[in-house]
Amino acid sequence: MMKNKPIALVLLALLIFIRNTSGSSQDDQGQLQVGFYAKTCPDAEAIIHEVVRRAVVADPRNAAILLRLHFHDCFVEGCDGSILINNDLDGELKAAGNAGVAGFDIIEDAKARLESACAAVVSCADIVALAARDAVSLSNGPFYQAPTGRRDGRISKMSLAADLPDVDDSIEVLKSKFTQKGLSHKDLVLLSGAHTIGVTACFFLQNRLYNFASTGGSDPAIHPLFLPKLKAKCPLNGDVNVRIALDRTSQFIFDDQILYNIRGGFAVIASDARLNDDDDTRQVLDSYLRGSKRSNKTRPSFKEDFTAAMVNMGKIDVKTGSKGEIRRVCSAVNGIQSKTSL
Repeated sequence: MMKNKPIALVLLALLIFIRNTSGSSQDDQGQLQVGFYAKTCPDAEAIIHEVVRRAVVADPRNAAILLRLHFHDCFVEGCDGSILINNDLDGELKAAGNAGVAGFDIIEDAKARLESACAAVVSCADIVALAARDAVSLSNGPFYQAPTGRRDGRISKMSLAADLPDVDDSIEVLKSKFTQKGLSHKDLVLLSGAHTIGVTACFFLQNRLYNFASTGGSDPAIHPLFLPKLKAKCPLNGDVNVRIALDRTSQFIFDDQILYNIRGGFAVIASDARLNDDDDTRQVLDSYLRGSKRSNKTRPSFKEDFTAAMVNMGKIDVKTGSKGEIRRVCSAVNGIQSKTSL
């Protein structure tokens, strides 16, 4: 019997190894789950929610800022928090498409509180995703269960952000960029609906107002009653940093008014207006509008479908399992001191 004991121990160790490595393999394939931190950091989502709540109460614009941060993070190297890395030389935040992206102080605040509660457990990528979810709900939008379990990326390069969706992209280009990320034309419409809250800068309207398609004129899709109002807020050779609400009637309230604005020629930015240029995206728009051919009972819920699109976006090229890391400070990869902490 004693002779077989070493063999039994070896077999037991082998079984444990197989079980553990099998679980890692599933994680490496991108398995996210709701309540990922329920055992390892049970107060994680409550901590993040409180930080976001305080930020939105202090300045309602922070809701849209956090929502935009999540989008820009996911579209470069996946939802891995890489946009948070403070790389002054060549970081992805330096890319033109990331101009005006903000909210980093809110994420760092949440991270510091989480590190005090459960160090090295909650990723910065998950903080960004959960902060966006809470920002929506705090703006009268839907609360949804956001899967978590992302790990943080270690790469942040400006060149990797060269192909972000742009306000002046054609509808064909926009659809292509979303398709490359595994998102549908329906997701494109719904995620554009995030513009129900927030502002943009006159910088992003220059071509649309004064040199549309290199013609020297304005975008003909702009309603003739709306065009002079836009030009008054963003005059030619004026201050390009002036902010203008993306939803002219309810910029701090998450609702479906943005869809009516887009369909009626009252979209502020060109990329929203382009949703009218394509049969597929136009049909999606129309399906949510009152007065469409659908009855109230058969018309889909914009808010419900928006949450599904957010979950879809949150799965783009996620790092899980042994991939990536859990950053101790969101602005720097582990082992490299952040310039913000110097």
